[in-house]
Amino acid sequence: MPNKNVPMALVYDFDGTLAPGNLQENSFIPDIGMDKQDFWSEVNRLSRERQADGILMYMHLMLDRAKAARVPVRRDDFTKRGADVKFFNGVVDWFDRITAYGKAANVDVEHYIVSSGNAEIIEGTIIAKHFRQIYGSKFMYDENGAACWPALAINFTTKTQFLFRINKGAHDLSDNHDINQFVPMKDRPVPFENMVYIGDGETDVPCFRLVKDLGGLSVAVFKPNTRNARSKAEQFATDGRVHCIAPADYTEDKRLDQVVKSQVDLLAAREMRNKIL
Repeated sequence: MPNKNVPMALVYDFDGTLAPGNLQENSFIPDIGMDKQDFWSEVNRLSRERQADGILMYMHLMLDRAKAARVPVRRDDFTKRGADVKFFNGVVDWFDRITAYGKAANVDVEHYIVSSGNAEIIEGTIIAKHFRQIYGSKFMYDENGAACWPALAINFTTKTQFLFRINKGAHDLSDNHDINQFVPMKDRPVPFENMVYIGDGETDVPCFRLVKDLGGLSVAVFKPNTRNARSKAEQFATDGRVHCIAPADYTEDKRLDQVVKSQVDLLAAREMRNKIL
């Protein structure tokens, strides 16, 4: 019977991690006639005044201002906007390269998105095909196909739910049984120690800490050559929330590439040791 390869999950935030800025800033916010700073200021104001979740408030504001500006909000309208998203250096060929590196070491690498950003826009990007699952905030659509209500809002604490879904292989969001069912650690499809979480901001802190505390690798990335972004990432390391930091440069042989490949090597070596012992 052939030996099974080692499972490995690379889990990414999206905004500020794979792509600069926020998804909505590329085309949606300009199309509804708002400046990006004004949009997010309004989201923050509504969240404070109504003591509401910021993710729900940004989704509400998207629909409210789109209606006022007569901007269509069908699913295809969102996914088409994914074509406008620009990525950090090296992102586009990163997934095939890391997957191939893992395969050569008998490690099966799978890629996942866990993001507070808009799932429909992410699904329209050129990199969407590389992900086993895209977990992002998304809308429900009415009988005319127009977005009418949030179907899923992912904030900083609910992000951790999706790490457990990956861990247990419970990917059906409507099924609460599988995600809550007891499964011995040794029987879970992707052990936490075989996970890498890559993020850039405060919404990633619970995931950083969960993966780190359960034996995986947490990496904080920052926009290259940006002092404030680097300082924030360094603080995550100082506070013990991540193992290391790296510029958000996914080019071969850059620091992030080296860190992730080293983790692939570690999992492969650990599996070899376990077989020997």
